[in-house]
Order: sequence, then structure tokens, then C-alpha cells
Amino acid sequence: MCRDLTEIAKYARVDTPQFRLLKSATPGPYTFLLEATKETPRRLQHEKRRTIGIRVPDHAVPQMLLEELGEPIMSSTLILPGDDLPLNDADEIALRLHGRLDAVLDGGSCGIEPTTVIDLAAHPPVVVRRGRGSTAAFGLPDDESV
Repeated sequence: MCRDLTEIAKYARVDTPQFRLLKSATPGPYTFLLEATKETPRRLQHEKRRTIGIRVPDHAVPQMLLEELGEPIMSSTLILPGDDLPLNDADEIALRLHGRLDAVLDGGSCGIEPTTVIDLAAHPPVVVRRGRGSTAAFGLPDDESV
């Protein structure tokens, strides 16, 4: 997660058309897969494709955290083994993971619908996962037929 597009160049290669698309969709409910730079740690890259997922969130709490830290952070959806849905309630997370976390930051519920994931490293771009963000603005079908 990055606070804005100025942080992306260190981790991903972005050409002018990709940058325009990113600029039009961020911050927002999207994760974009882009070609990783040589500076990107391998543990953050897709093991075979050498891509990285970049997201600029539109939620105030991660934006404030990113601003305070002054650098990108790695994030993940919390789906515990045996669960079908992600945890998004701070009290339930603290209760179920008691003693295994240093802290829980309660930013309120963000819902359970994931971000839309668009692979911009593919030519043409491909919708990897449909979520909250519409794909119509990218010239991609906005239905389940893809």
C-alpha cells in the first residue's frame, strides 16, 4: 500500500499509459499488478512473474498511517484458517488472536468485499479479481463474462 503515486516508481515499472490509468483510479478500491523493479525485494514479488501488487487506499485510516510512516506498507486480508470470510472487526480480531499481535488498529469496518485486481503487466490488461471497483473505466468489461 502506498499513500500516493509518487511512491510507486521505487517498486514498479510504470509507463505513461499505465500511469494515466493509475492516476484516474487512485486512491480507490483497486490493486494493480505491475512489473517489479530490481529494487523490489523478492519476497514482495510474484515468484514466477516478477510482479508486485500496488494499492493506494481510499480509506482515511490507512492513509493517515501511510502519511505518518512516510513509506509504503505491506498489507493483507485477514482470513483465518477454517474461516470463509475475512475478519474486519477490531474486537473480534483482538479476541481471536489474543497474545499473537502487538496491536490492533481499529479503523472501523471496511466491509468484506475485496478490491478489484487488474493486471497491468499483461497486454492487454486483465481483470484478475472483481471486487468493489468498476472495471468499465479501464475499457474492460464490468460483468462476470471475463
